[in-house]
Amino acid sequence: MPKIEIRGEQFAAGDLFGDKFAFSIPPYQRPYVWTTEHAGELLDDLLGSLGESGEAVEELSPYFLGSIVLTKGDRPNAQIVDGQQRLITLTILLAVLRALVPERYTESVTRRLYEPADPLNNIPARFRLQPKERDIGFFQEYIQSEGGVERLRGQIQGDLPDSQRNMRDNALLYLRQLSSVPEAQRIRLAQFVIQRCLLVVVSTPDLDSAYRIFSILNDRGLDLSYADILKAEIIGRIPEPEQTEYTARWEQLEESLGRKGFEELFGHVRAIYTKGWIRGTVLDGFRKRVMEPLGDPQKLIDEVLAPLGNAYYVVQGARYEHTNGADQINMLLRWLQRIDNHDWLAPAVLYLSRYHDAPDRLARFFSELERLAASMMLRRQYGDKRAQRYARLLRAIENGDNLSQPTSPIQLSHEECEATIGALSGDVYLMPPTARNYLLLRLDSFLAASLDPGYAYGTLTVEHVLPRTPKANSDWVRWFPNARERATYVHRLGNLVLLSRAKNAQASNYDFDHKKTIYFAGANGVSPYALTTQVLREHEWTPQVIERRQQELLQSLKTMWRL
Repeated sequence: MPKIEIRGEQFAAGDLFGDKFAFSIPPYQRPYVWTTEHAGELLDDLLGSLGESGEAVEELSPYFLGSIVLTKGDRPNAQIVDGQQRLITLTILLAVLRALVPERYTESVTRRLYEPADPLNNIPARFRLQPKERDIGFFQEYIQSEGGVERLRGQIQGDLPDSQRNMRDNALLYLRQLSSVPEAQRIRLAQFVIQRCLLVVVSTPDLDSAYRIFSILNDRGLDLSYADILKAEIIGRIPEPEQTEYTARWEQLEESLGRKGFEELFGHVRAIYTKGWIRGTVLDGFRKRVMEPLGDPQKLIDEVLAPLGNAYYVVQGARYEHTNGADQINMLLRWLQRIDNHDWLAPAVLYLSRYHDAPDRLARFFSELERLAASMMLRRQYGDKRAQRYARLLRAIENGDNLSQPTSPIQLSHEECEATIGALSGDVYLMPPTARNYLLLRLDSFLAASLDPGYAYGTLTVEHVLPRTPKANSDWVRWFPNARERATYVHRLGNLVLLSRAKNAQASNYDFDHKKTIYFAGANGVSPYALTTQVLREHEWTPQVIERRQQELLQSLKTMWRL
């Protein structure tokens, strides 16, 4: 194996923006994402390090801007693997300073932004830094060219791509803040940036080595997500003529899912490929279990990320479209999204990616998946047990097993059905709020004979009919004279209703008739919830009424979830 040379060297920013480097940002890199918050923090740090003492700049302590990673050979041409956010922001700062310092200093700043032609060395005239292709024209006209910042202030409004908007906003921020700084201090700041701002440049002519360095430097966090790191590793290994096409496909998927959703996709893909509880980071798991076995980065995008990402887009937003059965599938997906964990997503994404054009099959699958996920939530099956169960289901999906068989991992065993009924028969109110609310809303939708009863209430509360602390002279104590008996019934399913407004602690102790008319009924005398409407029909609230209602509601749940 040939020896790969890796160089590490410290440079002042003035030398970095000099003849030894001609920076470009390859198309697979993420856009310029630093906002005014990031740019403002950098300027505050620089001004703080500069101080106001008037001390000679060359005597000041240096300001360390971190490391950047390049692919670079012996010639100046250098592709930025890591560090574009800082280098673009430094370029913006220098351009603003050029506009605000006396004319005798402007040429010195311009030399850090633009390299004149050197025909004897076959070097064309060029800007020191070239951003991503779609931003080149904007960046050159309004940042790097003389007078560009002034034009930016007066002319650029309206819609811009995010990266160009960030460039504009950061430049205007620097203009505003530095315009109020004394001229002598602006000159000192320009000198400080060029002389005393230091960066460590790590470079290698080998692309793979540069990506590995990039990953090692950034695995531990900062502002990079593992989606950014994987993008550099995956697209960087695609032959250069095809990188633009695959970068566009990657970024289109990222845009459709949103940055957070796109990052979560890699965790679900890892779960699909590992089929088990995996220790360590998503990044390591994805590399070892997905990237390395596939080997081919184009195949990884074409056959893994694109189809699974498109399926995740549908599942994540309940966006299934088909001429038959789409509404039922989307409502089941919305119910699943209310589950208190996301472990169900991996099998949902895998199954949808395989059977997208079979709505009847999808409806059966998501109905069974919602039943399984709800049962595990209500039985408090925690991480390891859920992971093992969904791993079995993933293997069954990949093998094409018949999921309707009683032994299928998506089906509940007799013992699991009994355990679910046991959880439903206990103190439902004392369940964790997400599980309790899910159960009651799901039951209410069943009683309303609609998978989607159309609730549009921002506030959901669960209320006891029989209060927890009834007044001594109330009907409650007459109906439930035994405190132990009251404790037996108070938190059970048969004693609970749903309200669409915030609780009123005083109202919870009203007598039954007053509670029904003032507290449970809506503005028109009825409740939007079927569970609560049932109670409005009762004339008294005795142990016998609660017990009857308990059994009726349990039977409804048994029917709904086939328990």
